[in-house]
Amino acid sequence: RQGGGSGGEGTEVGLGIFFCSLHSAFEHITLYSFIFSVIGWLAMEVEQEVLSVLEICKRGRAAAQRMQTASNELKNAALAEIGKVLESRKGDIEAANAADKIYAAEKKLSNTLQKRLDVTGPKFDQMILNTEGVAKIEDPVGKVKMATELSDGLELYRMTCPIGVICVIFEARPEAGVQISSLCIKSGNALLLKGGKEAANSNEVLVNCVREGLEAVGLPKDAVQLVSTREQINELLSMDQYVDLIIPRGGNALVKYITDNTRVPVLGHADGICAVYVDKDADVEKACNLVVDSKAQYVSVCNAAETLLVQRSALSTHLAAIVKSLSDAGVLIKADPESLALIDSKNVAAAGAEDFDTEFLDYVIALKVVESVDEAISHINAHGSHHTDLIVTENLSTAERFLAGVDSANVYHNASTRFADGFRYGFGAEVGVSTTRTHSRGPVGVDGLLIYKYRLYGNGHTVGGMARANTPFTHKPIEPTFRPQRSSEL
Repeated sequence: RQGGGSGGEGTEVGLGIFFCSLHSAFEHITLYSFIFSVIGWLAMEVEQEVLSVLEICKRGRAAAQRMQTASNELKNAALAEIGKVLESRKGDIEAANAADKIYAAEKKLSNTLQKRLDVTGPKFDQMILNTEGVAKIEDPVGKVKMATELSDGLELYRMTCPIGVICVIFEARPEAGVQISSLCIKSGNALLLKGGKEAANSNEVLVNCVREGLEAVGLPKDAVQLVSTREQINELLSMDQYVDLIIPRGGNALVKYITDNTRVPVLGHADGICAVYVDKDADVEKACNLVVDSKAQYVSVCNAAETLLVQRSALSTHLAAIVKSLSDAGVLIKADPESLALIDSKNVAAAGAEDFDTEFLDYVIALKVVESVDEAISHINAHGSHHTDLIVTENLSTAERFLAGVDSANVYHNASTRFADGFRYGFGAEVGVSTTRTHSRGPVGVDGLLIYKYRLYGNGHTVGGMARANTPFTHKPIEPTFRPQRSSEL
């Protein structure tokens, strides 16, 4: 299906393109796999057509109520089954992904976006590994975070619990849907997914694999649902009775639109305008390696560096080596007037003011000279996106000043910005990198998809009775184990 619509005409056109293009470009895909994929997409198309947004939300709420009581063993079994289904449907996934790539090429979508569409080879393998990694995480639900005796025999516990129904809007990367699904399953939430139309075929097949894995172990398949059209998203924004949290993964314009048009709480994953500041006390070789890795290791991701700040007193000792390293990596340097006058390289251009507010997602970086670490902090806080920022220095006090002063979710000393990732943090995977100031900031793993509730165990305690008897409140910490669990251990 191409064109983003749900009508028959759009489906016929999409399948026509698919048949004509795949024969010559993707002969390695078996005819059986191809036909099976098309049947699967059409079946899911029909399912999505007959469900209203209200019905999708109601099903999501019902699924969330079942998921919040699911055991860790059952959730892990679902994740294992999802991995098996993905492996068994690899040919179908490749066929769907091929169709999306053809569509993206025909629409002349950006090279960056086309790269992010790919879900084959190492990216497919990593998708499976991420699912397995989430399963290995300790059950995050039901953890006691506070235990207090209020009075003799009256015990209060604060415990983690799922948020409920989460809607995630994401673009391009189809494997993100599987990562997000895995985290929501592990944390006991229900999920409504809306991907970009450029990945429509891949998303449908992948979400169907997830739903099949859930159903195979007895969990509700509606714990993960795919929302197909932009019109459905607009209607979803009004469903605060059923949707508990919206996570938009995209640029500032998308996050602002969602925030301005819904009463549902929003956890924003916006632009990644990440900066590297090279201090006068930086080791030159270390600075070159960190700048190149942060910028060029993989350019089309939100944790890639987009801005390079160099201290004025480091220009004569550091700039030439850094510029050479970036040029060797094929990076175009957009330099401010002061640094431009010092650079002798074909890979340089004059920077405009807008370049310091731009997420390039390409082999481009904006370079600016600053007087001090304080000016670097001020620039980053004014022009960055509060995502991930790095200082390169051997001066520990300067590093601590930077880490304390930069108002970003991730602040690093002598480590590449590319480490800002849920998998690398040991979270198994991530829903996204939150740049908002809410309960969850930085890479959002299972912990970011939880809230808490209070359990109170008593023995007929009443406020009136305690007042009449002048019974004191003790408010003392106790063992963080629920009373019934302690009793069963005796």
